[in-house]
Amino acid sequence: MRVIDDAGRSRIPFTTGVLLGIGENDAERADALFAIRASHQRYGQVQETIVQNFRAKPHTAMQNETDLGLEEYAAAVAVARIVMGPDHTIQAPPNLSGLSELLLLVRAGINDWGGVSPLTPDHVNPERPWPELQTLAELTAQAGFTLRERLTAHPAYLQDAETWLDPRIVPAVTALADPVSLLADEGARLRPAPPAARGPRPRSADPVTVLVAATAPPVDRGVAAGLPRRADPTVVSALARASIAPESLTDAEYCSLLTARGDDLNAVTALADEVRSAAVGNTLTYVVNRNLDSSLYSKGLTDDMVRRLVEESVTLGATEICVQGPIDQALPGTAYLDLAAGIRAAGPDLSLHAYRPTEVLDGARRTGVSVDAFLEGLREAGVTSVPGTGARILDDGVRALLSERTDPPVDEWIRPLVAAHRAGLRSTATIVYGHVETPPQIVAHLRRLTQIQDETGGFSEFIAMPYVPFDVPSGVRAVAGEGPGLEASRALHAVARLMLHGRIDHIQAAWTKLASTAPGPCSPGERTTSAVCCSTERSGRRLAPRRTARRRRKTSSGSRPLSAARLGNVRRATHLSHGAPHDAC
Repeated sequence: MRVIDDAGRSRIPFTTGVLLGIGENDAERADALFAIRASHQRYGQVQETIVQNFRAKPHTAMQNETDLGLEEYAAAVAVARIVMGPDHTIQAPPNLSGLSELLLLVRAGINDWGGVSPLTPDHVNPERPWPELQTLAELTAQAGFTLRERLTAHPAYLQDAETWLDPRIVPAVTALADPVSLLADEGARLRPAPPAARGPRPRSADPVTVLVAATAPPVDRGVAAGLPRRADPTVVSALARASIAPESLTDAEYCSLLTARGDDLNAVTALADEVRSAAVGNTLTYVVNRNLDSSLYSKGLTDDMVRRLVEESVTLGATEICVQGPIDQALPGTAYLDLAAGIRAAGPDLSLHAYRPTEVLDGARRTGVSVDAFLEGLREAGVTSVPGTGARILDDGVRALLSERTDPPVDEWIRPLVAAHRAGLRSTATIVYGHVETPPQIVAHLRRLTQIQDETGGFSEFIAMPYVPFDVPSGVRAVAGEGPGLEASRALHAVARLMLHGRIDHIQAAWTKLASTAPGPCSPGERTTSAVCCSTERSGRRLAPRRTARRRRKTSSGSRPLSAARLGNVRRATHLSHGAPHDAC
């Protein structure tokens, strides 16, 4: 007990428990539980209490003893639940009981299976193999709960990390935690931890007599434990409201949908798919285009090569040229206009989708004119729409981190985009996700896009692009990681479909950046693909080519603008691209 108390005084989340069937009597079992509870009430440090049944082994002093009976074991688990309270985590090792006995332990009050390893044995009980995770998940589901992975530190202690965690490990723990439930983010990828605060953290040496609720705020018992978790009531409530008005949820409700996993996520994506079908039907469209890297202009990409590439693109069936990249600083700013005019001359019937907001700002600065005047010059040179790429996350802190402070601030980046809309140049709306952003930052980003759309009606489609650590500085990669998992991608696309409903109807998948395990040509909620899919029909959805431009929907006076203009940019094959890889257009 001295060690347990010392852990409390030192503010260390602690796991302890009782080992049953070693000769103790009922009174001793109860005394042990009361002692654990008393320490926990003083310091709040006991994050879980393990109730473990001893298993006799050959060549030990108790090899001939009878194992604890199942009913006696279950009764002890139930008593532990009563003594420790409804919000405490009670654990039972799943390999020390028969599979048929585990349901009884759940009914007796456990809410955690503890560590279960598919790689290493139980070194104390090597003769008792761990159950397969899938088998354990199925048994847990039979009891009416969902099996969820958690971290070593339980959610209540992550909620108060300043008190309970050493600041040197907080970044690593945060990178692995689901931001809402604080269980493990099962889609998180292993990554080097970013730099953290150095030096020892102060520890309080004085005991604090508080209830556990004050020291370690309880969360939902099922969620905190990592094992029993019924459908998240927040998700259920949000989906019920979203089924009536998908775009009307609160920020907190959208955050809960972004972090939904398992059956909850399936319910979110199913609703998004229904919203997509009602809004735009079941035809998935694509565009054949060619990307030109304008940063290569005059450095290998000559005017003659531009002409030949454009003419070849027309021959191969492209309907659009997408141009991105800052023009070489050695050239005058008018080179932006010259390149656009050369493309237009070689392909008079092509759509020309050219220059991101940062390049518009650069061109206006270098030519000494206003942003509005520069955009008018682009229109006269043949540009028909502009890419909305480079948005990353519309949060100054995130943008500074990912770009190593080379990106303009959010308001400065938005200014030429809004000006382009008002000049009659439509654009895509984009996001780059799966790095250091949080669900609230994603929701704020989408909110900002809807505000712009309400003001200008200039977004034609929304493209969600997963972060890909290609050719990024090592410092950025160490913080941002290796990109999102499949569940995070599904959740992001589905929530975007709901939040943007009625404003931006077309959702495009940057599928060349997604893992090959993603289901189908488009995930639920998506409407367009960013390259030609190999199948032509799946689950009642039809794949159809289209030209770039679409007529803008007319809206009645006083109503908010609906999406229109371009609907996506697709490379037919890699030989249609020229230059360095770019964001989707």
